[in-house]
Amino acid sequence: MFGVRLYSRSAGDGVPVVLLHAFPLSSAMWLGQREGLSGVCRVITPDLRGFGGSVLGEEEPSLAVMADDVAETLDAEGIERAVIGGQSMGGYVTMEFCRRHPDRVLGVILADTKASADPEAARANRERIAQAVTEHGSKILLDELAPGLVGPTTRERRPMVYGRVRGLVQAAPPAAVAWASRAMARRPDSFDTLRGLKVPALVIVGEEDELSPRADAEAMAEAVPDATLVTIEEAGHLSAVERPEAFNRAVAEFVRNLG
Repeated sequence: MFGVRLYSRSAGDGVPVVLLHAFPLSSAMWLGQREGLSGVCRVITPDLRGFGGSVLGEEEPSLAVMADDVAETLDAEGIERAVIGGQSMGGYVTMEFCRRHPDRVLGVILADTKASADPEAARANRERIAQAVTEHGSKILLDELAPGLVGPTTRERRPMVYGRVRGLVQAAPPAAVAWASRAMARRPDSFDTLRGLKVPALVIVGEEDELSPRADAEAMAEAVPDATLVTIEEAGHLSAVERPEAFNRAVAEFVRNLG
């Protein structure tokens, strides 16, 4: 399986850090990281297949396809090894990348994600969402998904941030949403991959994340031989968007310590 080159936004110089976006957003979610981390590292933020400026293609839904796309993007950028990280769905792709391309990983960032596979009920719900989006557009995402992407502090005190998240959700192409939803439903358990990591990992979780709560973050951190766990206060599932300064501090310290 060979990937396609993804549309990508980059900023800064130094250690390459690839950040993979959450579902159902795009690399636009990483604006605060491109601005805030560009003095520390080279931030590379691709649009995953079908989102933002990247084409969807004809392949069957699969995290393996998404991970190979990232490898192809590194090839196009002339990068042999990079820190690979992601939030939510981006974390799933990161773990798949570690499984398929371990020799290309300098370090790992797993933010508001989980290593376990979906139980049957969750897989069924992803298929329900995929069908609803295909038939009726993004309304189900705004009604059911968007409120849970941020924590109650953001909903109550940061209305502009929540409005931005809703705008990014609404912009997601229905075909990409359905494809990615089915790809996530088929993902394997990744704990063996984490236990086999030969590089350091940074695990980040929003204090108010109800989709991938702290217990999931702790389980990942315990599985990785060399892991640091950071909790972002007053943030939910999209901690990088809700509290970019705190998120960036954790990433900057992690990258500096890699050397």
